[in-house]
Amino acid sequence: MRLSDYETTRLQSPNSELITKIMDTVSRYYRLHRKDIAYFKFIIESYDGMAVVRTKDPHEAIVELMVAPGWEQDVEKVLEGLGKEIHIEPLTL
Repeated sequence: MRLSDYETTRLQSPNSELITKIMDTVSRYYRLHRKDIAYFKFIIESYDGMAVVRTKDPHEAIVELMVAPGWEQDVEKVLEGLGKEIHIEPLTL
């Protein structure tokens, strides 16, 4: 199978729109219980495109929540619901 010139160019060129969206994310930090990190990540990332979770310090159970533009209010609602199930401590780093 041979790629067209258009497809080859797309593969070789960075997607500036995607890069711009990544740079527009807002990072928020939270401390959880270590046992809850995977559950937190699963719930947050199940809302496709809303946010991405990255573990910053697994020993201290600190996670970074990278929120996509326009999803801030939705994230707050999800965190409010999750906060009834697990410990979520907002941090300022």
